[in-house]
Amino acid sequence: MSYTIINRKFRGITVLDTVVLFSILAFFIFIGYRLFYSLNYKWNWSVIPTYMFRFDEETGHWTANILLEGLFTTLKLSIWGMILATTIGFLVGLMRVSPRLFFRLVGRTYIELIRNTPPLVLVFIFYYFITDQLLTFIGVDDIYEASPTVIQHFLSFLFTDGALLIPFLSGVLTLALFQGAYIAEIVRAGIEAIDRGQWESAKGIGLTRWKIMRLIILPQATQIMLPPLANEFINTVKWSSIVSIISIQELTFQGLQVMGSTNATIEIWVTLALMYLSLCYMLSSLVSIFERKLSRTNPLFQLHTS
Repeated sequence: MSYTIINRKFRGITVLDTVVLFSILAFFIFIGYRLFYSLNYKWNWSVIPTYMFRFDEETGHWTANILLEGLFTTLKLSIWGMILATTIGFLVGLMRVSPRLFFRLVGRTYIELIRNTPPLVLVFIFYYFITDQLLTFIGVDDIYEASPTVIQHFLSFLFTDGALLIPFLSGVLTLALFQGAYIAEIVRAGIEAIDRGQWESAKGIGLTRWKIMRLIILPQATQIMLPPLANEFINTVKWSSIVSIISIQELTFQGLQVMGSTNATIEIWVTLALMYLSLCYMLSSLVSIFERKLSRTNPLFQLHTS
């Protein structure tokens, strides 16, 4: 039986595989020909390095220009968005498996509203009608301006400059609320994957529901959740580009700025695509390595992914 599985897994390349491979190769050759020879377009790749790095005359060193600064902002946006989304997702996920009907209805309503509303609409709703009004009411700008210079520099390092703080926080909240709905379903599925017998055994020795969840169920469920949660972080990086419409100076917004000043449309889009691809591929490779290590060391994870 094992020989048959290995033999099927390592079969040679068939005629169909060859046809598909050459078809894909021909497609990319055609696209390349249309872009570089047939298309009446004046290429200007020399502007790309200029907007990647710049020489700072004050310090006498090379520093990141607006494209790399946009990439750093994308990373900050994604990290903070994922942290907040994970918090929201765990809370809503616990509500989804709650014995109380009210909590289950609230969690289900939130998930269905988010998952069935276009992200672009959510960005505008959260920014103009929720976060912009809320953050302005709290006085985030006033708090930032009243802070000591050291604190301002620290906040700028963690988030962004004070003038862009409200749009940045709005983008973080938007990503968190959007991704939180999907993380909630991962949490729910991870908890429900644990055998019900463990609940019954723990109840039999007198443990409360909260202690069962905290001491028995969540430690096991978290190991099942970790790989899909890591994949959601990659999705957060990709979805972060949508908040460029509210003037957050992340990678896509900065690319549009460069495009408007240089008219290097295709060059900028290709560069942005390669930057996103490199970042997401690196994260995806790390997730794959993590999944392989977890599957070798954790029989529970191997059982639920087989």
